[in-house]
Amino acid sequence: MRGFLASSIGVATAAVLALPLALPTPALAETAPVTPAGSTQSLPLVPLGPSATRAPGVPGMSASAGRPETQGLTPREVKTFSLVGVIWDDAATELHGRVQVRTRSVRTAAWSDWQDVETHNGEHAADPDAAERGSRPIHGATAPLWVGESDGVEVRVQAEPGAPTTRAPSRLPSGLRIELVDPGAEPPATGSDGKNTGADGDGKGEVVPAMTMETAEASAANVPHASLGANEISALDKADSTADAIFASDGELTAAAAPYIGPRPRIVTRKGWGADEKLRESGFGYTSTVKAAFVHHSASGNNYACKDAPAVLRSLYRYHVVSNGWRDFGYNFAVDKCGTVYEGRAGGVSKAVLGAHTMGFNTNSMGVVVLGTFTSSAPPAVAVDAVARLTAWKLGLFGRDPRAKTTLTSGGGNRYPKGRNVSMNVISGHRDGFATQCPGTKLYGKLGTTRTASAKLQGRP
Repeated sequence: MRGFLASSIGVATAAVLALPLALPTPALAETAPVTPAGSTQSLPLVPLGPSATRAPGVPGMSASAGRPETQGLTPREVKTFSLVGVIWDDAATELHGRVQVRTRSVRTAAWSDWQDVETHNGEHAADPDAAERGSRPIHGATAPLWVGESDGVEVRVQAEPGAPTTRAPSRLPSGLRIELVDPGAEPPATGSDGKNTGADGDGKGEVVPAMTMETAEASAANVPHASLGANEISALDKADSTADAIFASDGELTAAAAPYIGPRPRIVTRKGWGADEKLRESGFGYTSTVKAAFVHHSASGNNYACKDAPAVLRSLYRYHVVSNGWRDFGYNFAVDKCGTVYEGRAGGVSKAVLGAHTMGFNTNSMGVVVLGTFTSSAPPAVAVDAVARLTAWKLGLFGRDPRAKTTLTSGGGNRYPKGRNVSMNVISGHRDGFATQCPGTKLYGKLGTTRTASAKLQGRP
């Protein structure tokens, strides 16, 4: 794997050097940096008593007799949270069983029905030998589940009958904990809209709030596509998107790639969705190029409004870093149910940023996650269209035909051994590189039309 870390100073300096002389830079206001809120409650699970002592029909007391070994928590009041997940000590240990949660709504004070949490989530991770795995403890984890603003929780984790013993005498992994994630309040609507011009046209740019060094580092990685402190990167037409390709290729755009770049979609930056840049590790990881795009679903449920998507992202980001132990948000981009595109892992939207989305195939690829669960629910057409628009642009920057095949070398996984060269579609589903249900049957079924639409947006015959 060819990857490296760019230092904070190096990235910021490179961004400034790449800045055209005529491009105005927003002035930093003389105020304290805005630090996003948010928190994670991590509660250890305990063995639950025999079902014979539990009363049917009462929350937390509804288990059937003779059930397998179970851990969990009885109903309790907790600090406000909006997303849940279960983690355990060893990332190499699988949880063979069923995870269910019930939550109490802050708005209605009513308890939800039991909701299943997707247990097989280890395939969304850095490659086995990636430097990212050695930088901090990595935990095993379920998929996260968005439940909305809640202040009560109950959880049960039941071992699958006949599951392999991970430690005597239990069939469940050690160190089970439930993570209750509060995304924090929406960040203030300040900063640039990405158009790089002052309101009065004087070329001085607009004033943005003071930023932390970490926020400035992440924002600078997107200069000159947007000004420092921008909340979004504006859309470009097909002709102007060629400039993005020149920037991504360090000024060396091949003639063959130039005609086949899709229009750049509007992209909400990390600052725009309120990422707390102090959570992630400093610097950025890069790979050599982008040969393929892997499409995922977040498996976090479809019970969110489009206005809540930034909060969902802040929760997923916190879960990935604080709970899972990853260095940053796993995916390179995210798309919500209304088709809005968001910057994911930091490092620059036009760059080949090394993600942690498809174990074994993170090198020379990008990961796009559609927020939701699409195992049996069809993805919204606008979200599928957004994936086509995003891939038409980003794959076009690197001269890739969305309808073509490419060869990737496996970094190790449960489908292909390390070192094997594998032929894949340039736009693939997560399940093409790893034995998993992701991105859900319904979303996976849309990838054929996505490839066609993406190539058409690139202008390919």
